[in-house]
Amino acid sequence: MEIIPAIDIKDGKCVRLYQGDYKQQTIFDENPVNVALRWKSQGASWLHVIDLDGAATGEPKNITTVEDIIRAGDLQIELGGGLRQEKTIADMLCKGVKRVILGTIAIENPTLVKNLCHSFGDAVVIALDAREGMISTHGWQKNTTVDVLLFAQQAMKLGVGRFIYTDIQRDGTLTEPNFDSIKKLITELKVPVIASGGISKLEHLRRLSDLGADAAIIGKALYTGDINLHEAIIESGGQINQC
Repeated sequence: MEIIPAIDIKDGKCVRLYQGDYKQQTIFDENPVNVALRWKSQGASWLHVIDLDGAATGEPKNITTVEDIIRAGDLQIELGGGLRQEKTIADMLCKGVKRVILGTIAIENPTLVKNLCHSFGDAVVIALDAREGMISTHGWQKNTTVDVLLFAQQAMKLGVGRFIYTDIQRDGTLTEPNFDSIKKLITELKVPVIASGGISKLEHLRRLSDLGADAAIIGKALYTGDINLHEAIIESGGQINQC
């Protein structure tokens, strides 16, 4: 199981939110590039990078910072936040992003998602951002009545082959992942599911691995020191990046 450190960018800084609330943020580093290099030094191969300003406004706002991370870290980047135009998505993939994370447009424009899957294949990942079992959009600021599992099944018909599941109410709380929902998605979808939200102990990673999660995204627990990235990668049987 891959361990993927999270870097959330707001106003050019590395921050963490509590339950996706933009009013409850903690700045962990003024320079996200420094954070990327730190996670690389501890063995990370992938980074989960979210442009929070982009997610809220509908278009990327921290592209320069993302480009700096790509150049400095030589890591595989999955990027989300405001990626709602085909040209923007194509440009970011050309700049070196390995996977694009789509959320809002998957609800609002499924035809575009289908076209993107046809053009970019496995580089397209859909975010299943859930609040009480229903999808949330626009940077987690808008709730819907769309059931998470049904939404994922519909997305698979469009060509989507990988998902990131986040329980918003657990994100940034250092509690525990929503194991029941993750298990249900893995069992029902039978495609790679990346788990996110609430991971705060190595034990959580063991359970996610046993459930068959493709990867686990760790955010706040790395920044607070509750989880050591190097230990987490070893615990999950992943490969340490020696670069």
